[in-house]
Amino acid sequence: MPGRVARVLRNLRHPAAKWIRLPVGVLFVIGGIFSILPVFGLWMLPLGLLLMAYDIPFLRKPVGRFTIWAVRKWARLRQHFFPERPHR
Repeated sequence: MPGRVARVLRNLRHPAAKWIRLPVGVLFVIGGIFSILPVFGLWMLPLGLLLMAYDIPFLRKPVGRFTIWAVRKWARLRQHFFPERPHR
């Protein structure tokens, strides 16, 4: 990750950032719900849930399961559309 993005993520993972993560997570979820507007997008919904799951224990398991499912699905789609070619 680029340095600036890595720094922001590192700061968000700090325990003291709870009071930043929760409101930003809620705003992202709300923005994801209004994904029909040009500025907002559906990408905001999972990101907001990830931020909130960091601090809300009952969200951790379903968000974790969804994340694993999404990563596996993405890997299968990528493999289907962009199969690896043998190296020369």
